[in-house]
Amino acid sequence: MMNRLFNNSNGVLNNIRYYSTGRMNGKVCFVTGGASGIGLGIVEKFVKEGGKVAIADLNKTGAIDLSNKLNQLYPGSTIPVGVDITDEEQVKQAIDSTVNQFGGLDVVVSNAGFQHIETIETLDLSVWRKMMAVHLDGAFLCTKYAMQQFKKDTVRGGCILYMGSVHSKYASEYKIPYVTAKHGLEGLTRGIAREGAKHNIRANLICPGFVLTPLVKNQIPDLAKKFGITEEEVAKKILLKDTVDGEFTTPEDVAEVAVNFSAINNKCLTGQSLLVSHGWIME
Repeated sequence: MMNRLFNNSNGVLNNIRYYSTGRMNGKVCFVTGGASGIGLGIVEKFVKEGGKVAIADLNKTGAIDLSNKLNQLYPGSTIPVGVDITDEEQVKQAIDSTVNQFGGLDVVVSNAGFQHIETIETLDLSVWRKMMAVHLDGAFLCTKYAMQQFKKDTVRGGCILYMGSVHSKYASEYKIPYVTAKHGLEGLTRGIAREGAKHNIRANLICPGFVLTPLVKNQIPDLAKKFGITEEEVAKKILLKDTVDGEFTTPEDVAEVAVNFSAINNKCLTGQSLLVSHGWIME
């Protein structure tokens, strides 16, 4: 059971469950938090589908390493961009660098984020502000400078994807700043969908459940020890108990959704949020 649960990709294009159909051919993409986790999965999938990708990450070394690996397989497909998405000038320069390198911009994925678990009455204001800065300020800045590029060619238009969560629809204890930020992204998505429509700009929100990233994997042994149960029981009884099939969402699952949203040049699909959670939350 555990091998089935945890047998998912952590490397470069080593998962063959999803195949390439060239859906991203000719599209220039900018992905924040692109050097690890969900972002890495999206970067890999975009490249495999023919896209050109700026791997934007606070961890510039990680972005460089991933870019080098992907460029060996798909020459000229990526550039690494070190960026703090809460810094306006850095975001502007990062998007400008992407446009200068690849000759335009088609897709922006605002994915960078983090989580903090603590009861609200002990939470420091600095943690709250950091949560809002990374999730909401970062999304705003990426949107601001993406929109400026997209409006230069309204025939080409553009697609903005925000990385929400089941917590864009749902609330858990001890995650109030995260829940607040993720709910805010749904409002941003809807607003940009309306404001961008006349310029052929679409905006949508992806809402994953528990995604099997290295961060989640590393938490499982600690949870097993804390509760005195096996790692399999942690997965089944704690993390996945509300899913319909007891399985994790994977970065590849989320990446497939990102490709579907990005590749469809149809203005009818905008302002939407899609839950990717194995039925944990349904609507």
